Amino acid sequence: MIKIGVPKETKPFERRVCMTPEIIKQLNNKDLEFLIEKDAGKLSYYYDNKYTQVEAKIEENTQALYQNSDVIIKVNAPSSTEISWMKKGSTLICLAFPTINTEIVLSAEKAEINLIALESIPRISRAQKMDILSSQANLAGYKAVLIGAAELGKVFPMLMTAAGTIKPANVVIMGAGVAGLQAIATAKRLGAIVHVSDVRPETKEQVESLGAKFIEVNVDEKVSTEGGYVKNLSPEYLAKQKEIISKFVAQADLVITTALIPGKKAPVLITIEMLENMKPGSVIVDMAVEQGGNCEKSKVNEKVEYNGVTIIGESNLPSLAALNASDLFAKNIQALILHLLKDNVFNIDETDEITKGCLLIKNGNPIHPSLKLNQTT
Repeated sequence: MIKIGVPKETKPFERRVCMTPEIIKQLNNKDLEFLIEKDAGKLSYYYDNKYTQVEAKIEENTQALYQNSDVIIKVNAPSSTEISWMKKGSTLICLAFPTINTEIVLSAEKAEINLIALESIPRISRAQKMDILSSQANLAGYKAVLIGAAELGKVFPMLMTAAGTIKPANVVIMGAGVAGLQAIATAKRLGAIVHVSDVRPETKEQVESLGAKFIEVNVDEKVSTEGGYVKNLSPEYLAKQKEIISKFVAQADLVITTALIPGKKAPVLITIEMLENMKPGSVIVDMAVEQGGNCEKSKVNEKVEYNGVTIIGESNLPSLAALNASDLFAKNIQALILHLLKDNVFNIDETDEITKGCLLIKNGNPIHPSLKLNQTT
């Protein structure tokens, strides 16, 4: 019997839980035993009695849960102290982000455990059901628009009234990844006029299929991508892009920024100069605020006003839809568990493409190429 522990999340502003009663019920025939820390699912409306109904055990002692589990699953990384409670050879599965959270690597090495980073699951066809970044980004894009709309001092759709016509809101979305595409669809459903910027020309078709207008940068330069992310853009291209986007931002009622670079500080897309040219009353939702922000004036988990522009720096948008976010997270985890289970044994197989992509540490030894690179630089 493999014991899987689900501790309560301790990160500020976190409401999600990584495992739901429904998914536990579906896994009950896999020779797994689930230990759920008391009130672990409370903030996402999954109460303890729902877990006991599917034969999960409620554990009130956090340390005991870590010590008695063969596998620990969390949304966010545990503390160093919590990792030290884990059994030698056990497995930790969570959003690790080791380039930002370097302590997790040292703690996992010292505890001699396996560390699987959910954000590093390869984006390949057979791993789509495990893609936590995409499932959570989808909800984040949706919530970003709703937050922006609630803050904006005007309505989104065009309205015909006896007193006159209200023009639709202008929304600019920077980035047409998973979060950006959902933000486009949500803003369009609310009736806004939407313009979208993305340095990847291949996203134009997706943007236009959702009814938005693509902002094109006419520079004779081939944009190269690696792992879905753009690399090596010339200063000429970036200058031209900034010039064009500045004009759209100046007319926008709402700007949503989504640009992230894995393991690095988020690129600045909205400069102070651009802020000073924006309309008073306009709103920016910076979805990259936790990694430094796409707007020069954004602050983590704060609402800032600059020159009449409101800048919202919500660091955990999926958590604002905690019930749905937890449900999707748990489904992703279920797919990963079923992938790792072989004959009712957790099989950490380094030769498997999916496991190899997200396994950072095996039995205390750093094996992922990114960690080895960091050690030599």
